[in-house]
Amino acid sequence: MTVVVVTDSSARLPAPIRQHYDIRQVPLHVMNGDLDLSEDVDDIGPEIYNDPTTTTSGAVPADLAAAFDQAVADSGDDGVVAVLMSRRLSGTWGSARVAAEKFPGRVRVVDSRSVGLAVGFAAIAAAQAAVAGADLDRVYEAAIRAGSTSETLLCVAQLDNLRASGRIGAATKLFGSALSIKPVLRVVDGTLVVAERQRTLSKAVTKLVDAAVAATHRRPATIGVLHCEAPEAAADIVARISERVRTVSVITSDMGPVLSSHVGSGAVGVVISTELDPVEGYETPA
Repeated sequence: MTVVVVTDSSARLPAPIRQHYDIRQVPLHVMNGDLDLSEDVDDIGPEIYNDPTTTTSGAVPADLAAAFDQAVADSGDDGVVAVLMSRRLSGTWGSARVAAEKFPGRVRVVDSRSVGLAVGFAAIAAAQAAVAGADLDRVYEAAIRAGSTSETLLCVAQLDNLRASGRIGAATKLFGSALSIKPVLRVVDGTLVVAERQRTLSKAVTKLVDAAVAATHRRPATIGVLHCEAPEAAADIVARISERVRTVSVITSDMGPVLSSHVGSGAVGVVISTELDPVEGYETPA
């Protein structure tokens, strides 16, 4: 048997990739009024994730424990590596640590120190190592290495969701009352920080593309592009980066309702990794 990889739905991995590498996914939650909805399980439209009264929460311990229980059994006791979004952005990591106590020595929990496809890339790196026959320690190390070396950049088209989410901490004061500011954000040590401030979204996207290209350090790279209701913008970013970078693989995905509720419609993000082997089981949509 092989080590089994578990992740959370913030990873935004397309289903064919999860199926190919047998990556198990535990849902995050979206709450609105009396509704408690599971991401990628329940139908959650923009009328919910764009509602300012909507809140989000991490994966619940019961779901994590159930996923670990099944994954441990399926691994033939080779073990499980759980690759999760930053503990500084979600309580999922903490819940997973508690759930893992029921499986001493058989479940390793990884704080990816990131969010979105950077989590997914770390999960893929772990799964690729597992497929190659790596033991639990080496699969864990592959996830840590991919998570720590990836670069995540984000542009938002509007600031309302970002302000309300509180996910950029003290950096909020940099925006002041200048509603026209279009920030380029980076994930640094598990939190969002402001890297650039531009007056137009087009200029911000150009800065994002330039920063993504620079992050490859002229090496072949796996490129991930996320978007919230902006598929054309995502396709344009893929094309612009691909003209300047030798791509190993390209993955595109929507941000999903949890991330979308924090960044708002029109947001686009890029993740760069130079640590992954070619991703199998998936073709970039035309």
